[in-house]
Amino acid sequence: MKEWRITIVFILFLIFTGIIIGRLVFIQVIKGDYYKALSQGLYTSFPTAQEERGRIFFKNGESLAINLSFPLVFASPKEIVDKEKTAQSLSENLDLDLNSVLAALSQEDSFYSLIKKNLSQDEVKKINSLNLKGIYLQEERGRYYPQEELASQVVGFLNEEGEGQYGLEEFYNDTLKGSEVSKKDIVDLNLTLDYNIQFEAEELLKKAQKDLEIEKGQIVVIEPASGRVIAMANFPNFNPNKYAEYADKESLAIFKNRITQDLFEPGSVFKPITIASALEEEKITPETTYTDEGFVKIGGYTIENYDQRSYGQQTITNVLEKSINTGAVFAQRQLGQHLFLKYIEKFGLFEPSGIDIQETYSENKEIKKGREINFATASFGQGIEITPIQLVRAYCALANGGKLVNPYIIELPKDLKDIKKTEREVISPKTASQLTKMLINVVENGFAKRAKIPGYYIAGKTGTAQIAFSALGIPTRGYSEKTIQSFVGYAPAFNPRFVILVKLDNPKTKTAEYSAVPIFHDLADYIIRYWKIPPDYE
Repeated sequence: MKEWRITIVFILFLIFTGIIIGRLVFIQVIKGDYYKALSQGLYTSFPTAQEERGRIFFKNGESLAINLSFPLVFASPKEIVDKEKTAQSLSENLDLDLNSVLAALSQEDSFYSLIKKNLSQDEVKKINSLNLKGIYLQEERGRYYPQEELASQVVGFLNEEGEGQYGLEEFYNDTLKGSEVSKKDIVDLNLTLDYNIQFEAEELLKKAQKDLEIEKGQIVVIEPASGRVIAMANFPNFNPNKYAEYADKESLAIFKNRITQDLFEPGSVFKPITIASALEEEKITPETTYTDEGFVKIGGYTIENYDQRSYGQQTITNVLEKSINTGAVFAQRQLGQHLFLKYIEKFGLFEPSGIDIQETYSENKEIKKGREINFATASFGQGIEITPIQLVRAYCALANGGKLVNPYIIELPKDLKDIKKTEREVISPKTASQLTKMLINVVENGFAKRAKIPGYYIAGKTGTAQIAFSALGIPTRGYSEKTIQSFVGYAPAFNPRFVILVKLDNPKTKTAEYSAVPIFHDLADYIIRYWKIPPDYE
């Protein structure tokens, strides 16, 4: 009886051992490749760099770029018996092209075939309920942009290979992804951008597209004393979470930050730079007079005022108030070509601004050739090309007592903040004060009355510039009927907390007085209330 029991136990032991060995052979040999693929999932095609990456935050702490786990669905084609029926079911429930799904399921030699990434919770429930043989759910670690279109050209995006493209994702790619050996040294980026002001600026651009039918638009808000950028808004923008949907084969321009990477002829917003230069060299004063005949001839060229207007005897202050082209030419001629060129350079318009993101700049070689007509047209902002950030930087010098600062959008730790304090004097505080008073007159008495905010002195200048055919990609000399309408202003004028540039491409208005100026007013009024800035007067 005892020997019988021992025999039964031994037989059961052999059976149990056989089952375990068989299972191990099945897992490690027969299905080895499949379970390897199952364990690795999408990580076999996703680089480790995309798993964890430094995050990006607004000044207020709101997230601009973070890391999340995303559900995905993949197939093991070798397990699927009825590929057509499975493909039909996946296609209907995941809103996918039937032929594409069928192609993915037909990879006979593959144990892993990706069907769709970034599934919604509803799609996850559908896949679970279908219970399809050979279809599996898994998660991947990836990049997510919770603000979607907000500040999209600033942040850029992460591509399929886990590399940053455009914006901060590209500019700080190595910093954000950290060491290839260890992820301990990845760095988060804290921006100077204020979430609320950025949001308000982008909403105003959307409204401008609806009301004024603008083709493009940009708004920059900056602290003139420090160079800290408060808002950097572009229109149109895109959703970085769905960047592939915007990747038009003909043009990738929507991904570019036009504020730092687009050149344009600024028009009359350039006149204060010309006037400030002549004031600094004491070639003119705000009360200097000249007689405007409505035009000035230079060689075989004739320069006219807007709408061929003639103003007669005017002061230099009137030149800014009424935006008189011939007056800007007069001031430039008093200054002379050599000094005019010197001050354009001093204001940083022949060099990059130094901002900590991708930027471009023009050497303006045509102006440097020394032709009189080129200097004349440059005096009122035509024939000279700059970026919006260069223009804002120049206005910071007008607003902060004459010092040219470097703009920046990444907030450094307190012990490193002095690195940002790179500045040089362009004009004296006296000249800056003189010009500020003149620009207040532009708002009080000139074409910028719509910028007025009760209780505050506002300084600013309008600009309406024709767009050259060459800038539109048309191989013809001269200028089109399209315009860039802009306004640059700062407030409170005698103790500026912010400078705002509003730039609109081809709005359906005649001049910036009716397009850019009201937008400046609305944003400036918002910032004054948001920051609780005390008034200048009752």
